[in-house]
Amino acid sequence: MNEPGSVYLRLKLAAKLFAKPLEALADSELRRVQTVATRQREIETLILTTPDAASVVLPEASVAASLNEIRDRYASDEDYCADLERIGLDAAALRQAVERDMTVEAVLEKVGAGGTVVSDTEVEIFWFMHKERFRRAETRVLRHILVTINEELAGNERPVSRARIDGIRIRLLKNPERFAEQALKHSECPTALNGGLLGAVPRGQLYPELEAVAFALSEGALSEVVESELGFHLIHCETVNPERSSLFDEVRDTIRQHLEQQRRGLRQKSWINALRRQLRDKAA
Repeated sequence: MNEPGSVYLRLKLAAKLFAKPLEALADSELRRVQTVATRQREIETLILTTPDAASVVLPEASVAASLNEIRDRYASDEDYCADLERIGLDAAALRQAVERDMTVEAVLEKVGAGGTVVSDTEVEIFWFMHKERFRRAETRVLRHILVTINEELAGNERPVSRARIDGIRIRLLKNPERFAEQALKHSECPTALNGGLLGAVPRGQLYPELEAVAFALSEGALSEVVESELGFHLIHCETVNPERSSLFDEVRDTIRQHLEQQRRGLRQKSWINALRRQLRDKAA
């Protein structure tokens, strides 16, 4: 399976299944890619024999955009050409493989497009039956100030940095409304330009030691000094947005898209199975 379309398919599957280049796959991963590629190649070959495929006209601009997207992954033309040569492709073969891939996608899109309209009633029923899927996790609107520790940089030695952050905290205890101003003046984090604003933060996005403190604060509270591998921090919790179920209006469009995608997939599978049955009937 070394013709251009097969090579290109294996490259795509390596990235999709394992987020790796083909040559970086372990033996078990490579076997998985080859198995999936063989099965998908058979389906693609079947699709390309249909009148639907023969009627596809690919806009040159779309083909060029796909080729340019691949080229833009490389730092230079030399790297691009060298990689193509390494995997056994040239520019013409790559174009052929991309056009084949785009033709299959166009056919499947056309097949899946019919009969995918989802009614408002279907959307609402899905929401009532799966409300647990649409819970919004707790978030907190946080601001923070960072003073780094660097023993090799004058003014950022540990004792000096600690004194600086302690001084900032004393000022903020007296005037909490000055947090954004103090962040702009003293914080060594890029968020300083926006008054230290981190935004609405869910669990799992901060360093563990910062998260533990941030999610223990009450609304409007200022933290003690917290140390992370970055340095010393102060955290201010502006707003607590508790966990809650999403309102129907908030998820209506998402549900509709999910059901439409699901329906397109079922139509495509049914159509491919019908092609297989036709092929078996002819062989018999």
